[in-house]
Amino acid sequence: MNGSPTPQNQPAPRRRMRTVIAIAAAALLVAGAITAGALFRASDRPASSADAATTGDLETRLQSLVDAGYPAALASVTSPDGEVENAVAGEGDIETGQAPPLDAEVRIASNTKMFVATIVLQLVDEGLVDLDAPIDTYLPGLIRGAGIDGAGITVLQLLQQTTGLPEYADQIAADAFGAQKRYISPRDMLDIALSRPASFAPGEKWEYSNTNYLVLGLLIEAVTDRAIAQQIEERIVTPLALEHTYFPAPGELPLRGEHPTGYHADVPGELRDISTMDTSFAWSAGAMVSTPAELNTFMRALLNGELLSGAALETMKTSVPAGDELWPEAEYGLGLQRYPLSCGGFAWGHGGDIPGTQTRNAVAPDGTAATIAVTALPWAVVSPDDEEVLLEQYRIVVEALDETLCDR
Repeated sequence: MNGSPTPQNQPAPRRRMRTVIAIAAAALLVAGAITAGALFRASDRPASSADAATTGDLETRLQSLVDAGYPAALASVTSPDGEVENAVAGEGDIETGQAPPLDAEVRIASNTKMFVATIVLQLVDEGLVDLDAPIDTYLPGLIRGAGIDGAGITVLQLLQQTTGLPEYADQIAADAFGAQKRYISPRDMLDIALSRPASFAPGEKWEYSNTNYLVLGLLIEAVTDRAIAQQIEERIVTPLALEHTYFPAPGELPLRGEHPTGYHADVPGELRDISTMDTSFAWSAGAMVSTPAELNTFMRALLNGELLSGAALETMKTSVPAGDELWPEAEYGLGLQRYPLSCGGFAWGHGGDIPGTQTRNAVAPDGTAATIAVTALPWAVVSPDDEEVLLEQYRIVVEALDETLCDR
């Protein structure tokens, strides 16, 4: 893991580490910025995780996450033949001690980007969107700012996170509890982003920014003349018969179905319920809800070619380096992340962070899909001031995903 050269177009290691901590303090929904490809080699695993992998016991593996401080952990594994295994550990409610419900609804945060990218590529299949066209073609004159010109940013660059568009979410979500019941419109969020200068010229390098997928949500609505929630429902949710996967309506704060309590903290360890939340600040970058099993169903359908043409799916897998010294083999496609597995080969998925939930998920080369969710973010249970402890808190979740995909 250590000692690998940092690509020239990536941040220096210490700069990336500072970025991780800054993101942690701001409580963003930016899983990709922190965990793009964050699956670690078996030699780097702590003994407790290795023991769980040896037993092959999914519940034991989840319990190790609870033992590390997460209130609850949920998982679902779908085998290549479609058999589903669900498991939980910990307390779905720390006040009552009640166990979390199996395969319950969770906020999937940046996994929303997979759904958004799928719809954009469906529109490409339908001849309504050209990946090489500038975003000005669909949102004329909208994307403008210091060093920012929508005439020079393509749809593909938005999907692949290579635009240089500045982040908006750090300002919106800096106070998670303050934003919990506040509505903000997509255009207001875009204004925040465009008030900042470009991070780099389009196509110069890869850098995760939720603003890219905010713009893609506006693109979908402009091209279809329909709300993005309706597009997700009609194009993905209904065809796949997903009963607990949805894009919350404006002003919809509670989760609709059975769910564990999601926790956040202003002071690490002092957990407070943040399950009821207006996720307008995440919108097309991370507002969706699903269950672990249903997220697996979606990923398997996507990667099996049920939602896109073969050509579109291959284009979706066109990836660029998105790693650093911690994750040297990570790559990012069009709304998909490519993860190296400790057992060899690569898995495809994404991942998502939002106050109250951290989700890690992917599909292995043999078709096994796995999703693991914990009911707090790392910096709610450990101090973001300790870089190594914070990163280890991330590692144990992605290691559990790696072990689950490899131990089949």
